[in-house]
Amino acid sequence: MTYKQVVKDTARVLQSYLTYQAVKIIIDQLTETNPPQAIWLTNFSDRTKVQDSDNYLRALTLENKELVLRILTVRQDIARQILEFLPEMVDTNIEQSNIEHRRHLLERLTQTASSLEDVNPESNQSDYKE
Repeated sequence: MTYKQVVKDTARVLQSYLTYQAVKIIIDQLTETNPPQAIWLTNFSDRTKVQDSDNYLRALTLENKELVLRILTVRQDIARQILEFLPEMVDTNIEQSNIEHRRHLLERLTQTASSLEDVNPESNQSDYKE
């Protein structure tokens, strides 16, 4: 797999995630302003997978064009707001996560080495004589 394909796949997943977040925001707004429509969108979203945002939006277009336009607008607004901070935040989070996992791995390796020494203490003694 090439980095170009990884970038395309990541962008597709992020796009679907932003669609999901936009739908959540709109459902929350509709809950306050138009509860029946909030229930309808919730039910539609339960039946149609938001994980594939393009198919979700195509299906929603057949049912409610106004909601599609609203989702597109909210999704684009979210994207514009987060894209400024996202690269640095992802890099920082991955770095911190890697440090934590390496620390945990080192602890496990150290515990395993200690366990082996406890089981066979003679293998660790030095061969010097007094």
